[in-house]
Amino acid sequence: MKIADAAQTFLSQHRIAVTGVSREGTQHGANVVYQRLKDRGYTVFAVNPNTPEVDGDRTYPDLASIPGGVDAVVIGTSAAHAPATMREIVDLGIKYAWMHRSFGEGSVSPEATRIGRDAGVLVIDGGCPLMFGETSDGGHRFMCRMLKMTKAVPRQVA
Repeated sequence: MKIADAAQTFLSQHRIAVTGVSREGTQHGANVVYQRLKDRGYTVFAVNPNTPEVDGDRTYPDLASIPGGVDAVVIGTSAAHAPATMREIVDLGIKYAWMHRSFGEGSVSPEATRIGRDAGVLVIDGGCPLMFGETSDGGHRFMCRMLKMTKAVPRQVA
C-alpha cells in the first residue's frame, strides 16, 4: 500500500492516542502531533506514565487506561519503547499504529513493526501524520518529500 493511502486510512480514525507526549516542551515531536490532531478536531489522548497532565490535558499511563479505547496510536517515544507499545496495541485489538520518525531513528523499531504486522495491524514505520491530509502544512509536506529520499518516510507500507 502506498504511504499516502496508509496515511489516509490512519487519519480517517477518530480516536487517536499519542504516546511519548512530554511535559518538558511543546516542540517535542509527540507534543506537536498531539496538539495538531487536537486542533484538527480529533479526539486525542496523551500517553505518558510520568506526568498527570500535559498542556492542561490529562495524560494516561498506558493505552489500556484510556476510557473507551482508541482506534489508532501514534508512537512518539524512543524506538526502545516501541515494541512494548506495539504489544499493548495488539493486546487491545487496535488496528492502526504509526511510529513517528523525521530525522534519525525516531520511534521506528523493526521489532515493533514485525510484532504489529504479524498481528494484522496497519503499521506505518516512519514519517509523521502531519505530513499528510488535513493535518499537514507546507513545512511538513516539504519534509515528507525530502525524507522519502532518505527512506525515513517509507514509500510503501506492507
